[in-house]
Amino acid sequence: MAARRRTTRAQAGPGVRRGLPGRRGVPSAVALALALLVGCGGNTPPDTARADVRRMLDRRATAVLERDGTAYRATEATTTSVAGQLATGTAEFANLRALPLASWSYGLNAFHRSGDRATAEAALRYRIRGYDTAPVTAVRTLTLVRGDDGAWRVAADEPSEKGTEQLWEQGRIRAVRGERSLVLGVGRSARALGEYARLADRAVPAVTEAWGEDWARRVVVVVPESLEEMAGLLGAPASGYRGIAAVTTGEAGGAAKAPADRIVVNPDAYAVLGDFGRQVVLTHETTHVATRAHTDAATPLWLSEGYADWVGYRGTGRAAPEVAPELRRAVAEGRAPTALPTDSDFGFSDDSGELARAYEGGWLACRMIADQWGEVRLDEFYRAVGAYGEREGAVEGALKEVLGTTVGDFTGRWREYVRAQLG
Repeated sequence: MAARRRTTRAQAGPGVRRGLPGRRGVPSAVALALALLVGCGGNTPPDTARADVRRMLDRRATAVLERDGTAYRATEATTTSVAGQLATGTAEFANLRALPLASWSYGLNAFHRSGDRATAEAALRYRIRGYDTAPVTAVRTLTLVRGDDGAWRVAADEPSEKGTEQLWEQGRIRAVRGERSLVLGVGRSARALGEYARLADRAVPAVTEAWGEDWARRVVVVVPESLEEMAGLLGAPASGYRGIAAVTTGEAGGAAKAPADRIVVNPDAYAVLGDFGRQVVLTHETTHVATRAHTDAATPLWLSEGYADWVGYRGTGRAAPEVAPELRRAVAEGRAPTALPTDSDFGFSDDSGELARAYEGGWLACRMIADQWGEVRLDEFYRAVGAYGEREGAVEGALKEVLGTTVGDFTGRWREYVRAQLG
């Protein structure tokens, strides 16, 4: 191991002859230097690079929170030789400015150094003021370089394999506040985003009236510029969301202190809807935000999606044939369903009618509970299913405990209800 050159003169140890060259060997001064090199590993100063990077990321986080562009750029490498950089420096900082942040910090999960370069996996944690009760986490891969001044700086900041793209990487964020909503968009005017806020503000009290007040009663709506950008935010192929107007992110079964969900809009599909359809979509997705803490592995999709549709159409006066046209067609053709939709029926396939029938069947099941047992029992049933925590026995147990029936009896009633409503 190479040793650092000492800055003080070493003292000769015992047995070392001062100033006298050996008869056939090297001079004693050189011998002393060689002796000092041997076994010096224990005196090697510790590598402070990881700690230095932590401090640099702390300064970077403070700069974001304080909107200090100069301080932020001081954490950026000036080299342009690093490929793959998405949005750093002036562009990224400008894109972030409209995001109302309550917190922003980095946790260093992994660090690998090779000379004056390093890579790191960092957990970016941030909260939106007034909406997130706990941080949202975005896992980032950082490329770092050490400058001539010895300081480490960020040369590239990208989503890691465990993370997804963030809205500020897609362009400058515009934020529009509603009474009960916050809409974050890229490539949209304030007026256009205001329409989302108007419908979201209607959705929140509609969901509260149906579900109750045990949720945040506010929503964050994210509007990317296109379907492709939506897919980037969700970390999935765009083909999986074609024709889907919006989705809700968030951990199912999350605790009350979990961060607020995001309703992510597919602007391509949303644009073809009328005002009524757009309202139903945002009310449906807002229902997922409200029910998330009671939705987990025990909850079948026919119940979670059916309940969200039930709230979305509740009070609209729309008749069953209007809401369930695909299922009505199946009944008319003698193809009435014999069993409740399975989770796999909600998957994307070449048959869009199959997916529509799954949603419509779940909606009619929840509508039947509300009609025959009452809306209060429907809510109690939803919560009771989620309380099991796992799928096995959950629906069976909740049917018995809350509705006083069995799976067989419930399914038979549902088949009759579908025919009566759509026949």
